[in-house]
Amino acid sequence: MPIRKALGDRAGEAITLNNIGQLSSMLGNQQKAIEYYQQALEILKLIKNPQLEASTFNNIGQSYKFLGDKKKALEYYNQALPLRRQVGDRPGEATTLYSMAILKKDEGNFPGAIADIEAAIKIIEEIRIKINNQDLRKSYFASVQDYYEFYIGLLMQLHKNYPSQGYDAKALQVSEKAKARSLLEMLTAAKTDIRSGVDTKLLEQEKNLQKQINIAADRLEKLANSKDKNRINKLQQNLETLLSKYQQIQAEIRVTSPRYAALTQPQPLTVTQIQQQILDDNTLLLEYALGKERSYLWVISKNNIASYELSKREKIEAAAKIFQTSLTAPTQRNRRQIVAKAANNLSEIILKPAVDKLANKRLLIVADGVLQYIPFSALNLPVKSTDNTQLLPLINKHEIITIPSASTLGILRRDLGGRKSAPKAIAVIADPVFNHQDERIKKNINNSLPSQLPIKISIIDQQLQRAANNAGISWNRLPFTRTEAANILALVPEKDREQVLDFNANVANVTNPNLSKYRILHLATHGFVNTEKPELSRIILSLFDEKGNPQNGVLRLQDIYNLNLATDLVVLSACETGLGKDIKGEVLIGLTRGFMYAGAPRLVVSLWSVDDEATSQLMVKFYRGMLQDKLSPAAALRAAQIKMQKNSKWSSPYDWAAFTLQGEWR
Repeated sequence: MPIRKALGDRAGEAITLNNIGQLSSMLGNQQKAIEYYQQALEILKLIKNPQLEASTFNNIGQSYKFLGDKKKALEYYNQALPLRRQVGDRPGEATTLYSMAILKKDEGNFPGAIADIEAAIKIIEEIRIKINNQDLRKSYFASVQDYYEFYIGLLMQLHKNYPSQGYDAKALQVSEKAKARSLLEMLTAAKTDIRSGVDTKLLEQEKNLQKQINIAADRLEKLANSKDKNRINKLQQNLETLLSKYQQIQAEIRVTSPRYAALTQPQPLTVTQIQQQILDDNTLLLEYALGKERSYLWVISKNNIASYELSKREKIEAAAKIFQTSLTAPTQRNRRQIVAKAANNLSEIILKPAVDKLANKRLLIVADGVLQYIPFSALNLPVKSTDNTQLLPLINKHEIITIPSASTLGILRRDLGGRKSAPKAIAVIADPVFNHQDERIKKNINNSLPSQLPIKISIIDQQLQRAANNAGISWNRLPFTRTEAANILALVPEKDREQVLDFNANVANVTNPNLSKYRILHLATHGFVNTEKPELSRIILSLFDEKGNPQNGVLRLQDIYNLNLATDLVVLSACETGLGKDIKGEVLIGLTRGFMYAGAPRLVVSLWSVDDEATSQLMVKFYRGMLQDKLSPAAALRAAQIKMQKNSKWSSPYDWAAFTLQGEWR
């Protein structure tokens, strides 16, 4: 402050006074905060800085709101709003409108609250669209999710007061507007060559940056267990810089692309459109919205909508995390009882209110927050029998499909529904070579060497040690994936199948355009989702060639985006392939999003690190249901999971509930 004064920086002095005021407010001293804000106002009126003046009025309003003086708070918000409009401060205008909406709702002025929050959200939508950098767009949208949460709560309170006025349907539409927006836009652009007509220099920069990112990520992974923290930090900083540059280049491509500019922004579906375009008589949509004070569930059928008020987010998160932990914890004597208790507890909170509506319908689940990590198939619902009340997993009565949003499924149907089916049945990629000690490498090198045994051993050891040093991290072999592949392919005529094993299960073959000839793409290997940097999520393929030389065996999310698939189904028979980074307003960002963008309308993915043998058993039953019994993927997965339950060895939900179908169910 004294430095500001010495420099004669009056605007800076006002900013510092505002900052001290905000800190005082955060410490709970609202009167002191108001004093600092008023000092700032006196300066700002003299130097005529309406933008800072508007912010200061808004800050004073906030302090009066915390003091419980709503009338005084609204008075200052009303002074801030015209100034923010005068200087074109659209984000600030939205903030003030949101603050005013909260006060008006508390005072019972619902029409005024609706008008203000709708005006604020309209501004948010306009700002969001103008942000060309996708990461910035997502982070901005995440920062304003409270606006949508407030609007949903406001509408649902009105629904409670006026249940026949359709406020719950309007709230559902707001929930759809708050979910998976960037995914909707990506899917809309997926079938448009947005790079056509773009400066070739930009495209070359994009390509080079992608290569640099892959190299940097590989180097960082190889140092995962290193004690050289300085080198790790430098590599992390370099990777951050490359990722930032890559986002900037992609933003430039979108800005300069004539085809991208011509794309119409996709609009979330209304309830009527969901009923007409998504549902049938045997299917229900269950959509969740978790909130700080209370959460909501909507159950939509072909002809009706029902809505339910649930517990606050914190309670649901606690129950969900206990359930998740009980499922995936190391084997223990009472695991089944623990899992059952945790499943019952979560079911009571998020499903029981709507149990009478579910019947035996197919369930489309639009989860929210922590519920995206939960296998709904393993939740229990009470089912009345002739002699007592039994608890059965939800999958025993329902086909279960998860979708990012109803609007996402609408886009998938619009863009892929009329696509001609691929001519062949299935391509299976399995049992890659991950480790330099793999017997297949030793066998190949051994066969290529002279017959003198001592020489063979010496050369093999040297070659394998060199390969190990170059490859860095190695992964354990998944032996049951080979059995899994053989049993699946045995269900299909030879002319309709493709088997890719061992060294051939590599990046080159997975990215080969020939894979578009197959209706099903099955990947049985390791998969890893980077929840901090989802663009670094990857599928691990063969890391070595036939001679034991290290090779690029990592299929990253960006590589998946660049695939051009014509598949009806992608099965990721690997660990945690259904997970991702949970960004508010965007659902999980991970491998599923990449394959949907690449052209897959549906995927089977896993929610935790699955057992190799159990997965092999489940997958064979799943494919037998599809290929022999002609069941839909959703029905086949359900049948397979029920069969696994009946086998005492695999009856634990840990062994059968990890896999879920995402996307199109038809």
